[in-house]
Amino acid sequence: MSFSARPPLTAELTEQEFLRWYWLKEELQAFARDRDVRATGSKALLTARIAASLAGRSFVEPTPARRASGPQLAGVLTTETVIPVGQRCSQVIRGWMVSQIGPSFHFDAEMRAFFAASDGTTTMQDALDHWHRTRGQGVTSIDEQFEYNRFTRSWHAAHPEASREELLDAWRAYRNTPVEERGRV
Repeated sequence: MSFSARPPLTAELTEQEFLRWYWLKEELQAFARDRDVRATGSKALLTARIAASLAGRSFVEPTPARRASGPQLAGVLTTETVIPVGQRCSQVIRGWMVSQIGPSFHFDAEMRAFFAASDGTTTMQDALDHWHRTRGQGVTSIDEQFEYNRFTRSWHAAHPEASREELLDAWRAYRNTPVEERGRV
């Protein structure tokens, strides 16, 4: 089965044809439900489940990574507060960081990785230092699952004066083109 235009998402698709096209997560979830395939999880996981279903293969669910459980920071924080192993990027942390840095603070990939790597010896001062050290590093990478964001960044760099409508038209054309013809942004 070969299509020159993006085909409808139906059970007649082969696994290979399915994988050639960009699908929104919402489309994948609805299609998974129609096929009695589990419709939860990341877009990559949904894609793998559906691809296996279309190919007639069974799908072995990956074992979820166990989050370190333990105490989470609460109450009043100071620069000396030690960050426990398994600390999540919580509203308590966000509020304290905003009080120290200002409204520009946000949990970006660098800060999420910092908290995820906490070994129980780092402090909130270390978190502040890490924030300041990782600012101004230029353009950061955008993870693979955020294809629209990568496309938008690349397209705006090539078309700085273009309108939002032009961007959206370009995005629709990009996502309606098979993977092997569009390249990756």
